[in-house]
Amino acid sequence: MAKKKSKTKPDGPKLVKVKGKCCKSRPRCKKCPVVCKRLSNQGLAERLPNGNYVLSIDVSKKVLKAARG
Repeated sequence: MAKKKSKTKPDGPKLVKVKGKCCKSRPRCKKCPVVCKRLSNQGLAERLPNGNYVLSIDVSKKVLKAARG
């Protein structure tokens, strides 16, 4: 019998494909380039050459919410 996958957090880092332009709504969406830039300045995300971001495993909901607000 095959095992069922659990619905827990993935083990590796998360890739985020950012939108082209910020919509400036509040709270900002998770794919907003401003949010990714803020996380990058905190050292929690790394920008790839193609413009996407790789989020660290250490990004908590609290930190992400603060970057969106």
